[in-house]
Amino acid sequence: MSFNRLTWGVKASFRAYVEAAEGTITLSDGATKNDDGTFVFNALPGGDLSIEPDGSATGAMRFQGTVTFEAHGGMLKATLAELGLEAGADGLVLTVLDAPMNTDRCAIAKLGPVTVDEDDAVTLEAEITVDGMYQIADNYPPGTALDLVRLD
Repeated sequence: MSFNRLTWGVKASFRAYVEAAEGTITLSDGATKNDDGTFVFNALPGGDLSIEPDGSATGAMRFQGTVTFEAHGGMLKATLAELGLEAGADGLVLTVLDAPMNTDRCAIAKLGPVTVDEDDAVTLEAEITVDGMYQIADNYPPGTALDLVRLD
């Protein structure tokens, strides 16, 4: 399967919290927002990610776009830039560039199981990792369910 974009809302309750706190959600570098609040990131060329219907995955790919959440006068600030999907020994993970606690890419969510739609779109459950907890304002403990990730 070949994928052209990734759609992900991070976590609906987090988006609602930022908006209720009169914060901002800013999109840049090509990320767009759907009517349901989820974000769309277009695939960058050169990825070799392959996901089988049984959920097994190999390879990696990157996606263009940045989403920044900011509230409380900048006390809450979370930036998700150049999302990536990487298959490895621990399964499939969602990564970001330049996380606060890291100088390299870090895995912010563990993905799976996989559902393949009749149109070959892939939906993956996501749960936050320790690095993801620090990336998304320290609000959710590791293992907390995040919004579904969709690839099409």
